[in-house]
Amino acid sequence: MNDQRPTTSDPARLDLADPETLRQLWDLQRISYAVEARLIGFDGIPALHESLEQLRATDESSLGVCDGQKLIGAVSWTRLVDGTLDICRLVVDPEAHRRGVATALLDALDSLEPADLTIVSTGTANLPALALYRRRGFVAVGEREIAPGVTITFLERGNASASRDVDEP
Repeated sequence: MNDQRPTTSDPARLDLADPETLRQLWDLQRISYAVEARLIGFDGIPALHESLEQLRATDESSLGVCDGQKLIGAVSWTRLVDGTLDICRLVVDPEAHRRGVATALLDALDSLEPADLTIVSTGTANLPALALYRRRGFVAVGEREIAPGVTITFLERGNASASRDVDEP
């Protein structure tokens, strides 16, 4: 069987001071969050409406994966005062879904930024994201309504070295 998928790079740190990198991340998150907006029935996701300047001004660190031509996946995070790793965004080009991009990014993040506690949130109706996080050992710890009928789910996971890809029942 001949696999025609482009080769992807290993996850690498993104420099948002570079205008081309910034633009590619901005474009990627707009198409990625548009998919989530459709899944959860809510287009008020802040990152979907973020300007280039707002993205550049974040205090987040980022890793990205390229397919040789463009950025096809990225994860960004901050480290809270108590040492908790807060995953702020995880975006994958819809054309690269189901190719292991998100898993590669999360593996690289676990390796580069070990944490006793990692937190993330996603739209409750974003079932693919919830399934990914659950496979990674995250457990739901709460929900919050952000608009009528629209909730986000908060998830957390203890030490990542003990919780790589958990099989679902």
